[in-house]
Amino acid sequence: MDDLSVVQRIAAWALPVLLAITVHEVAHGWMALRLGDKTAMMMGRLTLNPIKHIDPIGTLLVPGLLLLMGGFIFGWAKPVPVTWENLRNPKRDMVLVALAGPMSNLLMALLWAAILKLGLVLATAGSAEMIALPLMYMGGAGITINLILMVLNLLPLPPLDGGRIVASLLPDKLSWQFNQLERWGFVILLGLMVTGVLGKVLWPPINYLQTQLFMLFGL
Repeated sequence: MDDLSVVQRIAAWALPVLLAITVHEVAHGWMALRLGDKTAMMMGRLTLNPIKHIDPIGTLLVPGLLLLMGGFIFGWAKPVPVTWENLRNPKRDMVLVALAGPMSNLLMALLWAAILKLGLVLATAGSAEMIALPLMYMGGAGITINLILMVLNLLPLPPLDGGRIVASLLPDKLSWQFNQLERWGFVILLGLMVTGVLGKVLWPPINYLQTQLFMLFGL
């Protein structure tokens, strides 16, 4: 996408980023509802309306700045509330609730890969170029942002989904101690990003998954 202007890059990334972040949060709430917790539903958060989920910093400012700086793009929405005491089997069910977000990103990456494939087919046919190019750019952006969010959120660090999973698998005392890291989670994540460690951890699995997607769809 280096050949695109800033406005074109924003246009290509806007919908994939909003969908990736919004669907990720809705997936948490949907899974919680299936397992007995109606909190997200009662608060009106089981909706794909991005306005209900937008965090001004995490959904708009951070992804926008990263896009302009040319770094890898990630972001976050307002967390969907889950009352773990309402779950039928809290320890087990919190693992499933936490996994629902990253798994939704994997499904969306598959969908965007199909859209990218469609764009390539249209471009090869030499028809509908005005449709083919946006599909190709948005498809590529959708694959990238969803794989980043999936792998990032599986890191075993509270408050990321991977941290929730680890906490749910630990004995109660160790789980409580582990969750004390949550107050420092964003600071740790920021430190890993600034030092370049985060990129070294994320890119190998992201590149592997992207390669598998490309092979699956013949891209």
